[in-house]
Amino acid sequence: MLFTTLGETEEIGASCHYVQMDRTGILLDAGADPEKEGQESLPDLQRVVRHPDWPVDHVIVTHAHHDHLGALPMVARQFPHARVHMTSATRQLADILLPASARLQRRRVEEGSTAVDPLFDEDDVEASSYVYQAHPLEDEFDLSGLKATFDLTAEFFDAGHVLGSLGVLIRWEENNRTRSLFYTGDTGGQNQTIIPGAVYPDEKVDILILESTLGADPVAETVTRRSEENRLGESMARVLSRGGSVLLPVFALGRGQEILALIDRYKKRSLIDEDIPVYTAGMMRAISDTYDKTRFATPRLNEDFQVFGVPQGRLPRSQSATNEMLKKPCILAVGSGMMFERTISNRIAMELVEDEKHGVFLVGFAREDSPAARLAEARAQGIGTEVVLSPSRGAQPVRCEVDRFRFSGHSNRRELLGLVDHFQPETVVLVHGEAKAKAWMAENIRFFHPEVTVHVPGPKDVLEL
Repeated sequence: MLFTTLGETEEIGASCHYVQMDRTGILLDAGADPEKEGQESLPDLQRVVRHPDWPVDHVIVTHAHHDHLGALPMVARQFPHARVHMTSATRQLADILLPASARLQRRRVEEGSTAVDPLFDEDDVEASSYVYQAHPLEDEFDLSGLKATFDLTAEFFDAGHVLGSLGVLIRWEENNRTRSLFYTGDTGGQNQTIIPGAVYPDEKVDILILESTLGADPVAETVTRRSEENRLGESMARVLSRGGSVLLPVFALGRGQEILALIDRYKKRSLIDEDIPVYTAGMMRAISDTYDKTRFATPRLNEDFQVFGVPQGRLPRSQSATNEMLKKPCILAVGSGMMFERTISNRIAMELVEDEKHGVFLVGFAREDSPAARLAEARAQGIGTEVVLSPSRGAQPVRCEVDRFRFSGHSNRRELLGLVDHFQPETVVLVHGEAKAKAWMAENIRFFHPEVTVHVPGPKDVLEL
């Protein structure tokens, strides 16, 4: 089997991996880097094109986050005969998120905030969607390529990360024996507020392609979700009681809906006053509607819960109306989770950080170079430490309350090590993590499982597995 990574290898960015077995070529994910634009945001698809013996027969999309889905129209254009496989929920989310991405690219050009031409438009998205195929969880389907001499099959398992997320088990014949591979995608082993923890196949595999997002985070393995829920609720109540507003930068898909469910829990327990207004905005609202519409057909902890059953207002569009809103206690659950420039959370944060009555609470992963991480670091250095959230605003003193809470949809590093115990693979390939995260994972897998071969592929590495 051949394996190579086409996206980022030293950080978390465009997730896309190419595997080939028995003359069948498969792309695992088709992501784009959300912090880059144009061609720089894409995986290196030309590496495959330059190899005439590297066919692309199938594409498997593990979930609808931009770093796993965002390059799909470009992949479909480059490999028009490839079939694209995902869950039904991911397909519904793709029909929302990819056209939105096309509109955002066009709008940035029109407003002059970028000189980079859009990668695709809404017509491109619609034209590529005919190759999408949705499969139920734990339902085996054919994954053989046009030139395959043996059957390849695949089976999806709930990854416990966000709505529609999956891990995939692939089986094929090689040298007269059956081989198997499991790709975790982004995986979360613990129950969240809406989504239950991941389900894994109960069998050994030859090759485990393992995500390592939290591999460099020693704190995540030491806290419980219950303790973080309590700590966040108490922190929000403290800010609101002194007349401040709470900003919760969230990922529009996943963390946003989970946090709204948590706010609903706080209000029902009277930890937060029932009349405190909650505001949401943009794509998060359309995604929440999809969460509600699929609640009887996708894994849920409580299928009766509806995200729009939680009272929430639409965030005002104008700056003046927003400033007026912030004069009274309120909760704002808005994107993006890493507070990238030109997002709603970034704009709101610039209005809050200099006032000590407010609070900005981070509830998801924030990579080191993101504005969210810079804000947390500045506040940790002391009240009044300056931070640049946007070059257009410049340095600002941080006086508001800032804290980070561990609500990741990713398994912590000890749980990831547990997957090696579970699958007992011959080979582990570490992907989707910063360099130090994968280094920690590799060192510990080799220590606890010296019989396992561990690969940490670098740029353009091609592994024969």
